[in-house]
Amino acid sequence: MKRLTKNTLTYAVSITAAMTAASAFSATQITVATVNNGHMIEMQKLTPEFEKANPGIKVKWVTLEEGVLRQNVTQDIANKSGLYDVMTIGMYEAPIWGERGWLQAVDTSGSYDAKDILPSIRGGLSYKGTMYAAPFYGESSMVMYRKDLVKAAGMEINDRDSWEHIRDVAAAVNNPEKGIYGICLRGKAGWGDNMAFMTAMANSFGARWFDENWKPQLETAEWKNAVNFYVDLLNKYGPPGASSNSFNENLALFNEGKCGMWIDATIAASFVTDPKQSKVADKVGFAQSPYAVTEKGANWLWSWALGIPAATKNADAAQKFVRWATSKEYIQLVGEKNGWAAVPTGTRASTYANPEFQKAAVFADAELKAINSADPTDSTLKPSPYVGVQFAAIPEFQAIGTTTGQMISGALSGSMTVDQALKSANTSADRQMRQAGYY
Repeated sequence: MKRLTKNTLTYAVSITAAMTAASAFSATQITVATVNNGHMIEMQKLTPEFEKANPGIKVKWVTLEEGVLRQNVTQDIANKSGLYDVMTIGMYEAPIWGERGWLQAVDTSGSYDAKDILPSIRGGLSYKGTMYAAPFYGESSMVMYRKDLVKAAGMEINDRDSWEHIRDVAAAVNNPEKGIYGICLRGKAGWGDNMAFMTAMANSFGARWFDENWKPQLETAEWKNAVNFYVDLLNKYGPPGASSNSFNENLALFNEGKCGMWIDATIAASFVTDPKQSKVADKVGFAQSPYAVTEKGANWLWSWALGIPAATKNADAAQKFVRWATSKEYIQLVGEKNGWAAVPTGTRASTYANPEFQKAAVFADAELKAINSADPTDSTLKPSPYVGVQFAAIPEFQAIGTTTGQMISGALSGSMTVDQALKSANTSADRQMRQAGYY
């Protein structure tokens, strides 16, 4: 009897082990391509929470620098390679790829509460009312500055200052001998790097990418005025090697106390005010972006969002992950684990209505004001045929913006003049628009 019981137990243990192994073997693995910034890295750390709630799904991460990510996911989805089940994309790609049938619509049924997503963010990720990517965080751009340095210099920063005033403040706080630079701005080439900032700045100088007949306008006085101002400002009061700096590089400089001002994505506010990351966390002030001749388009609108390629073979698992990572419950999870100042922002009205978030996030009002003031349908002083603040939502823009970014980065580094950079960029843009049949 004892022998039978022992054999039976051994058999049962073997069956259980085999079933466990089979379950693990049959688990669905989804591959998520994302950008290497703080909020995305935090999402990776919290992946076990998703896998625990969804034991049949395993998540593999591919984390890339912003420019490399854009190139990789564009190639993958255009070629229908199926390397990724979830892609981190933005407001430029989502409507274009949705229209082309390259993306699956986001499942917004049940408790997901899509109506809670800020209208401008939801609209920017949709095509004909259907959302093709779910926002992980949303952003505009604004001024982040060192209150102590500005005050010591006898200066002030307010909402919607002129660019001339920003230049004067940069000059007043600039102190390279102490390792403090008046202003930090994006200089690294890329349509989503230096050109995100440069386009918003140029908008405020009255510039536009294209006229009403889709002719490139990069050699106009407005573009020349904006780029000359930008190059002069950074060369005089910016850090060395500014042409190599984008978001992450400037974030590191600001957190080390080396920037008097930084004009960039509102999402950075949660990092620069975090004592765990920033040496100047208690010294940071915020203001709405400056302008030259118009406030139209002076601050951008963007969302890093999660999209599901139509070619994925793991659609159900991908939908579950996207719904989890962009839900109110995920924001609650981050708030409970890391503090409410660390949650991904710019997506849901419920986040800004949360008293715990309002108490923890000193930047909340300034961030929401910037997001709400950005209008992709009316971002240029002169009439323009495209939608978008810091980009033109047409398929050709990615290549045009990339080339222009390279030219302007070259002007910043001194390898060419501003006029040469804009002439070369305009010639390239004209060629691409002709080839695409716009005129």
